[in-house]
Amino acid sequence: MADQLPHEKGFHVSWDQMHRDSRALAWRLDGHGPDNGTWRAVVAITRGGMAPAMIVARELDIRTVDTISVKSYNDQTQVEASVLKSPDKALLGDGEGVLIVDDLVDSGKTLELVRQHFPKAHFATVYAKPKGRGMVDTFITEVSQDTWIFFPWDMALQYVEPYRGT
Repeated sequence: MADQLPHEKGFHVSWDQMHRDSRALAWRLDGHGPDNGTWRAVVAITRGGMAPAMIVARELDIRTVDTISVKSYNDQTQVEASVLKSPDKALLGDGEGVLIVDDLVDSGKTLELVRQHFPKAHFATVYAKPKGRGMVDTFITEVSQDTWIFFPWDMALQYVEPYRGT
């Protein structure tokens, strides 16, 4: 099985599961912000971090929400991470009291790049792989490095033949 392609060892995440895991992330973060337990802003790493960041912001009643656009993949191939759009630096400063949220930390290169911009921010992801786990402060579920996570925004529902055929 060592010849598997990245997508062949798949972990499929439904919208319901993403919602449950994002709420669990919010619960884990609740009361741990530097301002009497509160956070002053959420920054989603686009695109994957947008859904969990929205759920975390709602659950923790955080009204200041922004995005940082980072490109680190071409389809299923990892490339050098680069920032395409930055959030309001005047509002966020060095990141103190700010939650940076993404769906997954894989190699950690995306978070490493974002941490350079906001060194005092708190980095939270729903899922973490071992290589990037050291770059994230809070996460919910760890998966093996060779697992490809299929997120609900990457999939469509379709008919599947029964195992024993028709």
